[in-house]
Amino acid sequence: MSQELIRETACAVVDKLRSGDVSPLELLDVLEKRISEVDGKVNALPTLCFDRARENAKALMQKPAGARGLLAGLPVPIKDLTDVAGVLNTQGSPIFKDNIPAKSDLMVENLEANGAVVYAKSNTPEFGAGANTFNEVFGATLNPWDTSKSAAGSSGGAAVALATGMAWLAQGSDMGGSLRSPASFCGIVGMRPSIGRVAHTPKAGIDRNLGVQGPMARNVEDLALLLDAMSGDYAADPLSLPAPLTSFLSAAQSGKKPRRIAYSPDLGITPVDPEVKAITRKAAERFVEAGVTVEEAHPDWREAHECFHVLRAFDFAISKAQLLRTKRDLLKPEVIWNIEEGLKLTVEQLERAEAQRVGMTARAVEFFRTYDLLLVPTTIVPPFPVENRYVAECAGKRFDNYVEWLGIVYAITLACCPSLSLPCGFTASGLPVGVQVVGAPRADAQVIAGAKVLEDILGLRGTTPIDPRVKN
Repeated sequence: MSQELIRETACAVVDKLRSGDVSPLELLDVLEKRISEVDGKVNALPTLCFDRARENAKALMQKPAGARGLLAGLPVPIKDLTDVAGVLNTQGSPIFKDNIPAKSDLMVENLEANGAVVYAKSNTPEFGAGANTFNEVFGATLNPWDTSKSAAGSSGGAAVALATGMAWLAQGSDMGGSLRSPASFCGIVGMRPSIGRVAHTPKAGIDRNLGVQGPMARNVEDLALLLDAMSGDYAADPLSLPAPLTSFLSAAQSGKKPRRIAYSPDLGITPVDPEVKAITRKAAERFVEAGVTVEEAHPDWREAHECFHVLRAFDFAISKAQLLRTKRDLLKPEVIWNIEEGLKLTVEQLERAEAQRVGMTARAVEFFRTYDLLLVPTTIVPPFPVENRYVAECAGKRFDNYVEWLGIVYAITLACCPSLSLPCGFTASGLPVGVQVVGAPRADAQVIAGAKVLEDILGLRGTTPIDPRVKN
């Protein structure tokens, strides 16, 4: 099959699958060739499972064309934090370098039931900790726009696979921007959906909801298609939401414009690189061309740093304390620090943090009574050198820890809002910049519709896939 297929949209490829113009097996051949040509330069998909994929594709092809699910046999990579039966799942940690789960995560089972064919695992930092994709098992994932730069994280492998044509769609996850930051750095689209929108297998706690699963793609319509395939309520995940009556793809294609949006350069809580600020402001103001009112405003989320520090540390403590006790020498310093911070917490600190989150969410709901959407930079800096473990300072401010530079994304996590990172321009040196399109809790369809309107105005769709630009 022609390698030109990698440049097709996911929606177009799914149409070809439904019409019989291509088969899932042919798409796997296209991807295997593309990966052999490209991945050695960027290290996005370190674990491949093409034998398993071809077996599943053949089984899917035995079904009638109308019974192959929304994705109809489209290949999709899964992040290396999520179990896929019979496939290596390292979580980016030497502790799990030989871990092969017997059962897939609920999210993977649902995707495969909806016609996805899993062919690879995408690279991630250890346990998804840190917004730079590197680990001791597979090494670093490099940004294809400039391979001396970071792809961000923790869904960096997924974003790079999309940007380089090694995937049409990809799954990721997001706690403190792990979907959104790589989308921004790599010039693709990534969405943190509302809590419960994508069902997954609960681990360490039923009500852990700082982190969610979500879709990544090269454009808004493709992302909406994947979110449709990921959505639905299942008893195995008691917090999961029913799929909406109207599809997210329909929302993307609706042309429905917001009436009034807010833009904030910094949410009032963080420094932002001046070039990033200028590019995102200019993008937000382009909404005026669609007759949309644009004003500068943001909710009061001043307690975001304190709140996230506590709740994230608690999450690490309940999910990783056993590893600290038994495998400390195999954990990276940032993970050790996070777990130890969690184990030191008092009930009073947790009480305060939970109350802060309730307040932030209430203020978000009130804010979105006035504004349909909020636009804000996805990252506070452009892609940084890959050898830097994290962003230590910005605009003259030095950060207290390795996650504080992510306040512009984790504030939105805390307020329970869906948020989509959309490519909105490039720096003078040619590096991508993303803007977050944020909505009220559960307003996922409104976010997708508004993002598609802005995508059309900006005219950046089709910028990817690219061949890696190798630089030292």
